[in-house]
Amino acid sequence: MFFLGIAIHGLLFRRVAALTTPSDEQWAQLNQTVGGRLYTSLPLAASCFSTVNGSPSTPNATECALVQQGYTQPDFRSTHYSAHMLPQWETCQSTVQRCLLNSNDPSDPTAWEDSECWQGAIAPRYVDVRSEDDVLAALSFVNETGIQFSIKASGHDYKGRSSFGSLSLWTRNLDSLTYSADFKPEGGNESYPAVTIGAGVPFEDVYSFAEENNITVVGGYHQTIAASGGWVQAGGHSILSPLYGLGVDRVLQYKIVTLDGVVRTVNKFQSPDLFWALRGGAGSTFGVVLESSMLVEPQMSLRVASISFTQTADNARGFLELLVNNSYKWGQEGWGGHMGPATLINVNPLLTLEEAQTSVQSVVDYALAQNGTAVVEDLPSWQTFFSKYVESAEASVGVQTILGSRLIPTNPFFTDDDGQEALVDLMVKMVDTYAVNPYIIQGTPFLYNYTEGTTSVTPAWRNSLWQIGFHENMAYNATLDTMYAQYKIVNNITSWMRELAPDSGAYFNEANPYEPDHEVTFWGDNYPALLELKNKYDPFKLLDCWMCVGWQGPADQRYSCYLNISTNY
Repeated sequence: MFFLGIAIHGLLFRRVAALTTPSDEQWAQLNQTVGGRLYTSLPLAASCFSTVNGSPSTPNATECALVQQGYTQPDFRSTHYSAHMLPQWETCQSTVQRCLLNSNDPSDPTAWEDSECWQGAIAPRYVDVRSEDDVLAALSFVNETGIQFSIKASGHDYKGRSSFGSLSLWTRNLDSLTYSADFKPEGGNESYPAVTIGAGVPFEDVYSFAEENNITVVGGYHQTIAASGGWVQAGGHSILSPLYGLGVDRVLQYKIVTLDGVVRTVNKFQSPDLFWALRGGAGSTFGVVLESSMLVEPQMSLRVASISFTQTADNARGFLELLVNNSYKWGQEGWGGHMGPATLINVNPLLTLEEAQTSVQSVVDYALAQNGTAVVEDLPSWQTFFSKYVESAEASVGVQTILGSRLIPTNPFFTDDDGQEALVDLMVKMVDTYAVNPYIIQGTPFLYNYTEGTTSVTPAWRNSLWQIGFHENMAYNATLDTMYAQYKIVNNITSWMRELAPDSGAYFNEANPYEPDHEVTFWGDNYPALLELKNKYDPFKLLDCWMCVGWQGPADQRYSCYLNISTNY
């Protein structure tokens, strides 16, 4: 249903007839309304350059040194509005306008000497959101002027959805964090142990808080992912997901400002249709999430297997065969983790230490035969595991990186000899053809007791055992031709994956940015209902983002910095 006008705080939200350029007075009024927290933005590394956005600029040696020091550090990037974990989304790729440092050596002066710094894809203004009133004021401004806007939390958006537009809402400082042993979703009588997490709180803070309260939060594998942001709205996998479900399975309630200008608390009792949409329909789509409340588990000990060896042309296939042949058994036993042609870091909350050692003995023996290392140990909590293993093994940041992935169905690829061989052949082809290692995540809800129809992620999550991902890196100064060549590799590999598992899907957050038939790939049969709800809660199309539900397509000017992949391949 489309409304002619929606009253809110004495204002009237109505369809904007045409885009208008906000006046200085309008910007000043917005700034006053949000308490002086409307800021102009420049690229992260602008202080190093002598020409910024076409004008002379005096470099600031002190600020430039700080940027160099933090350039590849996730905690530094997550606390700066202009920074993204993958910095190509700070740039305009199609015009090669950027402002990047050399990620291999951020102190390398050749990155800024005789080079210009350009705004790229970074919104020129942003509101540092501290409350729902800030969001309401910003949405009123957007409705009044018709300008394009985006939503950004920690910068872990790997497809550029939180870039672009004339205004951005930065939710990183919505940092509330509470625990209740008997949390009751509004409108219901049921109670659950739950944490309520502000939209900007990173998982490193959530995990420390959980440790202090003797609980376990099922969450992501990187310290600065915003727990209540796109992670939980698009699915949210964890290496504890095989037993405890995806993030969308565990969220009990959202607080959100929808794009009709209404603050809503949504759960299975209140606005259940929107609750379903937010459990998989992805962030930057239905509104601005202020917080989410998630089910927690008691603090648990974990059996951890950490195995690695030096990969060669002769030993990768043998290890991949072992992984494929054992993963169904491991799934039944409760293992989850991350694996590759020469590595394995898996956890298990169910087995005893002796049982765990027996379970993984074949891969331990293989690694030791390659002069590798193998540890199978018992750790007292998730936080202990995270601190010891994950923070040193997280994906790099500050590097231009293209991702691709596919969910791999349990049947036939882990239950049939021919299926297993086909899966191994695919991964070996990746290594042999492009020197690209498969990044295997055993993080699907394999043993989780899912209630059909309660979430809107692709149903492929429910019949898959693995997600296979991979990445291609680009140098900070990559030419346009080089970028196209790297994207071509990603497209080729994801094409092989689709041919292998044509009826499966992909995780919205970690898929190829140019995935074809994205509606089916990311949501399957859920897409038509999601689109209907998008039209209901955003009737005036105030929010649009790349390949999101209701996406209006690449022709819009806001997407001009994306590459025209379809005509170049």
